[in-house]
Amino acid sequence: MSTTTEPVFSVRNLWKVFGPKADRIPGSADGGLSAEELRQKTGCTAAVRDVSFDVQKGEVFVVMGLSGSGKSTLVRCLTRLIEPTSGELAIDGEDVLAMDRSRLRELRRHRASMVFQHFGLLPHRSVLDNVAYGLEIQGVGKAARRAKAAEIVEKVGLAGFEGRRPSQLSGGQQQRVGLARALAVDPEVLLFDEPFSALDPLIRRDMQEEVIRLHREEGRTMIFITHDLSEALRLGDRIALMRDGRIVQLGTPEEIVVSPADDYVRDFVRDVPREQVVTARSAMRPPEGDEASNGPSIAPDATVSEAIEAVARSGAPARVVDGGRCLGVVDSERLLAVVAGVKAEAVAA
Repeated sequence: MSTTTEPVFSVRNLWKVFGPKADRIPGSADGGLSAEELRQKTGCTAAVRDVSFDVQKGEVFVVMGLSGSGKSTLVRCLTRLIEPTSGELAIDGEDVLAMDRSRLRELRRHRASMVFQHFGLLPHRSVLDNVAYGLEIQGVGKAARRAKAAEIVEKVGLAGFEGRRPSQLSGGQQQRVGLARALAVDPEVLLFDEPFSALDPLIRRDMQEEVIRLHREEGRTMIFITHDLSEALRLGDRIALMRDGRIVQLGTPEEIVVSPADDYVRDFVRDVPREQVVTARSAMRPPEGDEASNGPSIAPDATVSEAIEAVARSGAPARVVDGGRCLGVVDSERLLAVVAGVKAEAVAA
């Protein structure tokens, strides 16, 4: 993940309240009421409550929560598909809330493209023409848009399907068309709103792999909404975990699993296999003797699970190497302690 001083999206104290006189809720005493108390007292629902975060360039930023947590409302607020009630919202430093209709159209067509759970494909159009649709809306000529669409179709693994209609495709293939359509307009940010939740588990995993591959190849900024913890941990550079419209914890997958902010988060991550999330960097210790020059090497962001395999194969501690420099070593004692839930600092060297 690369970062810049200017975030792609910057969100400060964002609220979205539905109901009568909604604009009176943010910043008031009523804003601190529970969801049920707020409904009973004011008739309002606060779907997003005082949310702040930045999304950096090249980051996969996951917003996760159960149904009703506010995550889908939040992502729609980012491009004003839903109008925020109050707060500050900027893309590349430009005030999104101050945009007129023309600038909003430009934002949605060129800069931030949505991929929804329901594909919304045009049934009478071929795969190629579905993918080219956004370019057509932009006024790109037929030959140019079809050439670009063909390039993207191949990129998402649908070469050979260009002439088929959506009804001739599986659910996973239809979702690939939806992804290709979003990619075709070359947006700065891809916004995913639970795009794979209706897919079968194996197809869902394939699509997750596709997102990981595309991100690795292109480094495109992505904001991904999901209710699935394993999906969030697999895809996210950072995760914002929402409950009742608020972000209850924001951090890396490792931070959320190892250091949950409260009992709610702790319950959420209780069954997560730590060895699949915690990294070698967190489990390593300083090398002793000739350990810095001998033994297998692994990357700092390798998981403890991967480190265990390396140590088991060689029978020796593994070196944690970054740019040719040994940062530390991991041995079986420290790795097994991490699996057991003991923090590395507490393990005797």
